[in-house]
Amino acid sequence: MRGKFIVFEGIDGSGKTTQQRLLGETLGGLGYTVVDTREPGGTPLGEAVRRVLLDRSFTGMDGRAEAFLYAAARAELVHKVIEPALAGGKVVLCDRYLDSSLAYQGYGRGVEIPFLENINGPATGEAIPDLVLILDLPCELGRLRLGRTGQGKDRIEREMLEFHKRVREGYLNLAAQDRNRYRVVDAAGSPAEVRGIVAAAALEVLDGFPRGT
Repeated sequence: MRGKFIVFEGIDGSGKTTQQRLLGETLGGLGYTVVDTREPGGTPLGEAVRRVLLDRSFTGMDGRAEAFLYAAARAELVHKVIEPALAGGKVVLCDRYLDSSLAYQGYGRGVEIPFLENINGPATGEAIPDLVLILDLPCELGRLRLGRTGQGKDRIEREMLEFHKRVREGYLNLAAQDRNRYRVVDAAGSPAEVRGIVAAAALEVLDGFPRGT
């Protein structure tokens, strides 16, 4: 049986990384075999691309160039990590995936959505998420969680507030187009509160899926 693919999305500061870790602990405790990964990253090539994409010295990078870099890292991750895990019947949890490109480069930077879909189609192949959890919260709160100053923030986190508002709007628009596959989760609550909502959504997708594969 092919595995299940669950993706965490949201603006910076929404708690994706924390909630992915907590869901992994929950699912592991229930006997599921879980593979955790992230974008960009998850492979040696992907981590190298990540360093370039988040490097503040590349502020002003062209939106299309940025999109191509994300797509390249994504193709490597799908080929080396995601597809083998799904073929092996595992549950894959990923911090960001295709929707990040649509939200950040599309809605945020204004790159045409059809262009992004065209370059990412070959990159993602058959690895389509079974569930996309969008952790949603006001951008102002996300900024507070990241810290009040730009010191220590990466290139994307340092973007203007209006950019992050466009990204958030993009995520909500994407979710509205496919309510079966997307779940918008209020991420303003405590980690424990959000954890319960996330776990319930994941277990609904995993209903009937064998454990210990």
